[in-house]
Amino acid sequence: MKNPNLVAAFIFSFLASAAFAEIKDFKIAGDSRSLILFEKFGFTSDGAANIAVAEATLSSSVSSADPSLFGFFLHSSSNLLQTLIADDQPQNPNPSPCILSSPYIRLLFTFRDLSPPPFNSYNRTFPIALADDYNLFFANCVPESEVSMSVRTVLYNAQPDGSRDYLPIGEAPVPTVCFLFSLIYVAFLVIWIHFGLIANRSSAHRIHYLMAGLLVAKILNLVFKAEDQHYVRITGTPHGWDVLFYLFQFIKGVLLFTVIVLIGTGWSFLKPFLHGREKKVLMLVIPLQVVTNIASIVIGETGPFIQDWAAWVQIFLLVDVVCCCAILFPIVWSIRSLRETSKSDGKAAKNLSKLVLFRRFYLVVIGYLYFTRVVVFALKTILSYKNKWMSLAVEEGVTLAFYILMFYLFRPKVKNPYLALDDEEEAAAMAVLKEDDFDI
Repeated sequence: MKNPNLVAAFIFSFLASAAFAEIKDFKIAGDSRSLILFEKFGFTSDGAANIAVAEATLSSSVSSADPSLFGFFLHSSSNLLQTLIADDQPQNPNPSPCILSSPYIRLLFTFRDLSPPPFNSYNRTFPIALADDYNLFFANCVPESEVSMSVRTVLYNAQPDGSRDYLPIGEAPVPTVCFLFSLIYVAFLVIWIHFGLIANRSSAHRIHYLMAGLLVAKILNLVFKAEDQHYVRITGTPHGWDVLFYLFQFIKGVLLFTVIVLIGTGWSFLKPFLHGREKKVLMLVIPLQVVTNIASIVIGETGPFIQDWAAWVQIFLLVDVVCCCAILFPIVWSIRSLRETSKSDGKAAKNLSKLVLFRRFYLVVIGYLYFTRVVVFALKTILSYKNKWMSLAVEEGVTLAFYILMFYLFRPKVKNPYLALDDEEEAAAMAVLKEDDFDI
């Protein structure tokens, strides 16, 4: 490849999410990158992009850098392959061609179009006639040069009634999806409180009340996300709803991983306290969730225009993987502990039931983590830009199924199989346990 930076930038834009598209203000100071990705947005044929630049300055080792080699352009995701092939053509005599001259982009303006000093500004709205998924880039084709400027972007699709939709076409249904799932969780919470905590009050443990708190946090997280995206859609800004969304996203994340760890240890329904290593896992998971949510906020509220954005994405993915692995250890420890104690305490049938329960829970957690981390990412990559909301719907659907299974397996119930079993099953249970089918 003649221009590896170009290839890396386009591949990165292809994998990037459009979640950061709205009215945005950027401040670039002394940036020497050859390509800066500002936004990713799915336009309809009635879309428009308003770009305003102010206080633009250049600092270059070249005495008189050509201002036409600095500029903004739109690149369609459908032209990604053609752009990469054109960059690799051996007959191209220019070893480092400027992307601004490529026939596969839509050049918006260059620094030659800026108003004269001291303003060095530009403001124009560009109509989008061809519907597609576009990336807004700034290109710096002069090596060893730095750019400083203030940029304001307003990307939107015009509605038939003349109003503006500031969400990408593929993200427009997101507020509705979040609100509908919040209603489902409200019904879930009512059922859990009535049939779990009230009807079976005598067998309800502290973990069951904590699970109710998890549902409350999940409901509020979805409601505030719906409000956040709704206001972004109609006004271009979240009006403060993003603060509440991130707050309850953090609370929900901490509670979810805490509940999984505590259930995996059997806390409150099998034993009243945690052992030392189980406390260490919990004390590891909670700070990691703090780091994960900080990274999530940086990723969502800044965008790929900042130089460390890719590093924050890597931090988020790494810490999330560590959290997912950490929450599995208590479940494995519980399974092995039950496997060992069943050989000596004379309660093979009861231990067999517990082993079956924890093994199912282990598989459910593995399935949930796989679908929400791997399958959902694959969907985001392969779905058309018009249907990006479907990946969120699938993710929330899988999450809801996980919640239902987890709450059902560990519901309060006087005659729950893992709390009481007939001793007449001891012989058969011991025979099953001897087969070593419950090793993880």
